[in-house]
Parts: sequence; structure tokens; C-alpha cells
Amino acid sequence: MAAGDVKVNAEVRDLTRIERIGAHSHIRGLGLDDALEARAVSQGMVGQARARKAAGVILQMIKEGKIAGRAVLLAGQPGTGKTAIAMGMAKALGEETPFAMMAASEIFSLEMSKTEALTQAFRKAIGVRIKEETEIIEGEVVEVEIDRPEAGSVSKTGKLTLKTTEMETLYDLGQKMIESIQKEKISAGDVIAIDKASGRITKLGRSFARSRDYDAMGPSTKFVQCPEGELQKRKEVVHVVTLHEIDVINSRSQGFLALFSGDTGEIRTEVREQIDVKVAEWREEGKAEIVPGVLFIDEVHMLDIECFSFLNRALENDMSPILVVATNRGITKIRGTQYRSPHGIPIDLLDRLLIISTEPYSEKEIRLILDIRCEEEDVEMSDDAKELLTKIGFETSLRYSIQLITAAAITAQKRKATEVDIEDISKVYSMFVDVKRSTQYLLEYAEQYMFNEATADVQQDEEMIAV
Repeated sequence: MAAGDVKVNAEVRDLTRIERIGAHSHIRGLGLDDALEARAVSQGMVGQARARKAAGVILQMIKEGKIAGRAVLLAGQPGTGKTAIAMGMAKALGEETPFAMMAASEIFSLEMSKTEALTQAFRKAIGVRIKEETEIIEGEVVEVEIDRPEAGSVSKTGKLTLKTTEMETLYDLGQKMIESIQKEKISAGDVIAIDKASGRITKLGRSFARSRDYDAMGPSTKFVQCPEGELQKRKEVVHVVTLHEIDVINSRSQGFLALFSGDTGEIRTEVREQIDVKVAEWREEGKAEIVPGVLFIDEVHMLDIECFSFLNRALENDMSPILVVATNRGITKIRGTQYRSPHGIPIDLLDRLLIISTEPYSEKEIRLILDIRCEEEDVEMSDDAKELLTKIGFETSLRYSIQLITAAAITAQKRKATEVDIEDISKVYSMFVDVKRSTQYLLEYAEQYMFNEATADVQQDEEMIAV
């Protein structure tokens, strides 16, 4: 592949999104004001004011896009909102800034080398904003005439009349344009744009002059103004694609279809080098600009020493995104070695990281989070039940109490109640045990389980405490 033949395929795809209620589906952003101060409850975020403020500073750094190769570590106990903060950052960045998310253990299950998997993840988090000028014909359809001859072998012919506020023009239509018009169901009163280079027709909406036809059109119809000025005009189109997408398009015979099949495989270094050269040329010519995004690696302690060495080197690259990693480990072994280190991360990499600590939630904050989750899951719950659930969450874990919400709602439905009450919470609390009660049960009945090593583990724990 020649360096000048780098292909970029940017398609606008209108997909119907299927929203499901997930663990972090209530997160809308970081909940910060203009001065980067954390609001008490905002955009689904509660508490963790210091961590959210620190994440806001990182966010500002990302938006300015001037600094590459910075890395951030979100460190804290399980259930203290590390992933929620990362999700809040993704929402606050918007759709144009690439945000790639992965779990560290993923790279060991992919059919490619660990370094290739990390390289692909890095390049998914780097966007290229490509600007190109295109000639379009934009106007309101006055009339569409399509002649359908009786003889099947004779091709169709047609005429299209377009107008703006200042002019009106009649166009003769070829076979392909007729097919496009029929496919898009273009009719008089539609405002359309035709790309002169590709012949692609885009329906922008209905003209306001046809708003009297609203009842016939339906509530989803979009009304727009009749275009002004000339029918033919030059328009700057901006596409944002990631470097990984360009890599795949140029390294596979089936091009962008490989992105949908997921069969990207390993990409040769030469291909990436040629693409980097071409992107650098586009930047020099003003045709493109780099959009550094965010790569979020959850459970980063699962990476081994080889991956950590690769990250050290990758962060020095000027095309590196902002790296955000999260872990809930204390002082533990670095995977692939016998050495212990804070968070299971080598000291040389820790030295590069800006560390944001998260703290356990207070009882009041747990109550506010449970209120948000009840609203998100559309569950009506009495105040007494929420108080009990808050107490359970404070004494066991926030995750456990959140998971009891839907279970309690189903129990309430079975007794035909309109809202969840204390008896429903008590019932599901007795049905589903938390980690502490499960561990206590195991210790009591340890001898009845197969391959039990509880005695050895307890002894080992006591020795660790003594040290």
C-alpha cells in the first residue's frame, strides 16, 4: 500500500439504540460547576467531591488537547465509584472525543499478542478530525416527475425542480438519481441536499411552507427553512474517525466491513507507519487535526510486567491518548513477578501516574445513591424501606444494597403492593446473603465442603498480620 493511498471511510449510521438499565446507566457527567467544584448531587454523581474535582481538572486538560502521554490512576476500595467517575468523564467529553474502555484481563483472551491488543486500544482512543470541502446542491423540492415507460427494457427518465429563496432550477434525472429519490421517498415540499461527487441524496426535512400538512406527516416530521442563496454551494464536511479505524480499513481487503465483523487481527507496523506519515501530512496541510481521547483500563492490576513495560514506552509517544486506569488492590504482587508493589503496579509506572483516591461513601451519601437508583430502575419505595436499605448498604456494601432494589420490587409485585416496604427488603435480605454472611457460613460448615483450605488461609492471614 502506497503512503498516498490511505483510505478513510466515514459513514453516518442511524442506529436505533437499545437502552438497558446498567450499573452506571444513571451517570450523565461528573456533576461539576463552571469553577470545577463538585456539586453535592448532580448528573447522577454523589459524594467523592475531591476525586470528581481532580477528574474535572484532567477533563479540562483532555479538552485542550495539548498534552499527550499523561496517565491517571483511580485507586480505592471496591464500590467507591471509580468506574462511575470514568463513565462520568466519558459522558462529559461528548461523542466527538474518543473514549475507549477495556478490562485489563481482556488482552489475555484475544487472539493476538498482548502488545498488539494494547496498541489497538491506544489507537482506538486517538481521533482524527478530517475536514474536506464538497460541492452540494441544496434546495426545496418543488416538483418530481418520473416517467415510467410500459416497456421494461427502456430506462426511466425524470425531472426534478429545486428552489431556494432566490432561484429555481429544473434538473434532468438519470437512472441512479431516480432510484435514490424513490429509495429516500422524496416528494414535493422536502428540503434535500445532493452531494455532487457521489450523487448521494440526504433528506434534511420538510419545508415550513408545508407545515399545514403536519397532521398528514405525523409528529416525527422535522420542519426546516427553505435554503437561501444559490442552489449550488461549497460546504465543509468534518468527519471524526479513530486511528484504529483507519488502520483496519487500510490493512484488510474487506475494508471497513472488518470493523463490524470484529475480525481485525494483527495489523502490520508498516501499515501504521504509513498512516501516521499521511496523517502528519494532513495536519501540515490543515486538512486534519488530532483529537486525543481517553483510554480507560479497569482492573489494571491484572496486567503483567510485559504490559506495564509497554505502557511505559507507549506513554512517551506524542500520539498517545490520556490513559486512565483503575484498581481496588492494595500492596500486592506484580503479575508475572514475585515482587510486591502498591496497587500491583511497578514503581516506575506509578511515578508517571497522577493518583486520584476515592473514599468509602457515608451513610447519607448511600441514601442519596439509593434514591437515584430507585428512580433509574422505576421502583417506588417507602422512606422506611429506604432507611433499612441504607443501613444494609452501610454495614455490608453499596453494591449489595443496590442489587436488592429490583429483587424487592419483584417481591412487592407478587403481593400486589404499589411500593416496596420494609417486609420486602427483609424478605430479599434473608433470601440473598452478602459476602460477610456467606463467609461466616463457609467457616461454620467448612468441613462439609470439598477441597477446603480455610485453616491454612486463616493461619496465613494471622502470619501476615503479625509481620
